[in-house]
Amino acid sequence: MRGGRHVAAVTDASFDLAAGECLALVGESGCGKSVLASALLGLLPGNAQTAGHALLGGTDLLTADEKTLARTVRGRRIGLVPQSPAAHLTPVRTVGSQLGETLRELTGTRRQDLAKAVRAAAERAAFPVGHLDRYPHELSGGLAQRAATALALIGDAPLLLADEPTTGLDRDLVNRTVDELRRHIEDPDGGTAGRALLMITHDLAAAECIADRIAVMYAGRIVELADATAFFGTPGPRHPYARGLLNALPERDFAPIPGMPPELGDLPAGCAFAPRCPYAAEACTVQPQFADRIACHYPPDEESARA
Repeated sequence: MRGGRHVAAVTDASFDLAAGECLALVGESGCGKSVLASALLGLLPGNAQTAGHALLGGTDLLTADEKTLARTVRGRRIGLVPQSPAAHLTPVRTVGSQLGETLRELTGTRRQDLAKAVRAAAERAAFPVGHLDRYPHELSGGLAQRAATALALIGDAPLLLADEPTTGLDRDLVNRTVDELRRHIEDPDGGTAGRALLMITHDLAAAECIADRIAVMYAGRIVELADATAFFGTPGPRHPYARGLLNALPERDFAPIPGMPPELGDLPAGCAFAPRCPYAAEACTVQPQFADRIACHYPPDEESARA
């Protein structure tokens, strides 16, 4: 709700996710990525969800009641690595005690086995066991990230949702975090462990390292779905916005997309990206439908003809 009006933060976001797969949801800040994550976990106000479905097994996450979400979904079927891990850790309890409580709740670990299980949970996420007696405010950003990851992995949930898990980390920690997340969905033999990863990120370099597929989001809509190898290689992104995201990287053209993302409460008619798009035409005054894994009136193979 803004100024007495309802604002749609996510209006068209359709995708599937298979076991053993990582889907990276990318886009500029404010495009609706984290709102989508909150919707999947049932963390939005009751009147926020007005349509759509999100099926996990036989459960529709968007219509499930709070009791179902709390007892059978969060932690057990969806593990969350939150966007701001330090803010999601209990400030007055040590990391070890929080891991222990989560182990008891999700796995029924007996008290006499708890110390060993806590150490194993920490080691799984590369959290140093010597820091288990520390409080959240005593942790660096990287350690807080690892603590949050350790908590998210405890239930061996079939879906791991990682919301900006590399924000604020240096490149070495980014790489280690990406490796840990990837190991969660792979078994030691390189097969599938029956788990999937939805990684929400603006870090395209991290997405390139971990993702099997890329979903590009703009102004509350998914505008392109692509195989990661093709997206980062040949033939590359198809949507003009997705191409702009890649071209803005320092290791590529380092050419930022002109203009600013629109306010979700004041979207232009038709394609929301049209005011920033170098290929916008009259047809773009009508909202493009998502077809052939892209929502764009402009056929990519006509780029050279129109340039």
